[in-house]
Amino acid sequence: MTNHSDADKHNQTALRALLDGRALGMMFQPIVRLDDGVVTAHEALVRGPEGSALHLPGLLFATARSIGLELELEVACVEAAVRLFDPDAPGKLYVNASAETIRHLAGDGCVWLLSLLGERGLSPARVVLELTEHERVTDVDALRASLTRLAALGIAIALDDFGDGRSSLRLWSELAPARVKLDRYFASRIHTDSRRVEAVRAAVQLARAFGAELVAEGIEDEAELAVLRDLGVQFGQGYLLGRPQAQTASRVAPEVAAMMNTRQIAVLPDTPHRDVAAGTVARLAVSAPAVERDTSNQAVIQVFAEHPHLLALPVLEQGVPVGLINRRSFMDLYAQPFHKEVYGKRPCSLFMNANPLRVERSTPLDAMSTVLAGEDQRYLYDGFVVTDHGRYCGVATGESLVRAVTEMRIEAARHANPLTFLPGNIPITEHLQRLMAVRASYAASYFDLNNFKPFNDLYGYYRGDEMIKLAARSIQEEADPLRDFVGHVGGDDFIVLFQSEDWQARCERVISRFNAEARGLFNGEELASGFMEGEDRKGNRTTFPLTTLCAGVVLGQGRNFRTAEQVASAAAGAKRLAKASGGGLYVDTGAVESGGDHLLEVARFEPDELEMSCMPAPHCFAARSGYGKLAVVE
Repeated sequence: MTNHSDADKHNQTALRALLDGRALGMMFQPIVRLDDGVVTAHEALVRGPEGSALHLPGLLFATARSIGLELELEVACVEAAVRLFDPDAPGKLYVNASAETIRHLAGDGCVWLLSLLGERGLSPARVVLELTEHERVTDVDALRASLTRLAALGIAIALDDFGDGRSSLRLWSELAPARVKLDRYFASRIHTDSRRVEAVRAAVQLARAFGAELVAEGIEDEAELAVLRDLGVQFGQGYLLGRPQAQTASRVAPEVAAMMNTRQIAVLPDTPHRDVAAGTVARLAVSAPAVERDTSNQAVIQVFAEHPHLLALPVLEQGVPVGLINRRSFMDLYAQPFHKEVYGKRPCSLFMNANPLRVERSTPLDAMSTVLAGEDQRYLYDGFVVTDHGRYCGVATGESLVRAVTEMRIEAARHANPLTFLPGNIPITEHLQRLMAVRASYAASYFDLNNFKPFNDLYGYYRGDEMIKLAARSIQEEADPLRDFVGHVGGDDFIVLFQSEDWQARCERVISRFNAEARGLFNGEELASGFMEGEDRKGNRTTFPLTTLCAGVVLGQGRNFRTAEQVASAAAGAKRLAKASGGGLYVDTGAVESGGDHLLEVARFEPDELEMSCMPAPHCFAARSGYGKLAVVE
């Protein structure tokens, strides 16, 4: 049986023979421009003899490293890549090289490299050296000097596998490569991962600032390609665009080219809205006086008199909060007969809350929501102490906490609906603006429930929420997640921005699916009679048909829409016509009126009143809150 030592010796001997015989093979994988599918370069990928242990590069380089032949192997790879590359192939030749190899190629006036390129009739301007093994770059100045000599010949540098955990942002800044290749991790399933989207978006901004071009590696399906293209990545590489092969490629597959040439945009995964600066307790902290625990009650009275707006007074012990004195409780006690005479000179710690709420200033506001829902409501009256690493730094009131949490939730709801977790108004508008920017064909579909209020009044909010979630599921099940953007405006209103060509059939299936499944939310009495009893908005008892779903649609192609607000207004108008016609689907194919903005009436429906007013467009998508519904009517 052959042991590892014998296998290693065999591999070392085989490698020596490969180098001496110039027998290394090369595969070439295309690098493609993502906006039109043009092949702009090929990366050379070394291979050993087919069927041998050294066929794949991993063991090939491990063997070379074990016997000190790594530099010789890399130089042999450069020679094989140039020798086997077809000079008539389109674009540039990318060749992997470590910092040591680059310094070797730039030595002696680059004579060896220039001679090699001359033999093949390949211009130096067509060669790009991919810097690998960034963690082994120890002398940046020497590497930069070598790159300067190579650049004088026209040879460019690319930073390979950026973001793989070893690459250096500092190296990008110091070397200023013409191209940077993103590690394949970022392309993999990027259409499902908002964190990767944000990482690539940041890399795109960085590349623009540094004047570099980005190449995304590892693109394997159309959804990944669409997202990377829409984020602004210029070039791509991966199995979808072309596998490594002995012959260079002149074009991508026709179906991939067709996808690239479409004006459809990618549906980006929703990114949770986070505002770190505004989302911590630090924003609530206000400076306030404090006393020590042995401070007399008479002194506390004086502090409250000098600070009439102070609701609670912190009690400290060597800078650490140990109590909180509620102003109202303290003053009520102090007003009792003989209280001043008996307790005036005694320590204030007798009347403090010895277990106040102490919160670090870095605590996220959303973590404070439990305080609002807790059984001990003293914190809402007393407020709480804000600390910095355990030491007193201020106080915060319960009122400011309620207001901040409410504002935070309202702002979050604009980004993602808290009931269905679908994107809210801001992501809807952003996606619509992207569609309009590339003049894509789309169908803006506004879904709404008919007779939802009487259902909600009859069965309560819990079952009302179940109906809204049913509407969301019905829409999502019929939408193509890669082409159709589904948003929840609020309440029972949804927007779908369809790019699927069969959008009308999808809308009809959504309505049919919902209308059938919604019957399961009604009691037998309403199902048998076919109607609900309830009050209209004027308080009169009347009957209503069972709740159904309707949709109004406007087509973006060929319309004179100039803003997202105009599309929103037209879609809301089409939805109203769908409701007025008894439900179902209404498609508005007319052109938007010239002249731009026009007056829209805005109605805010409160539980007991209806207020009407006029406001000029542009108008945002209708929004619903717990207090009522904001709707657009003409």
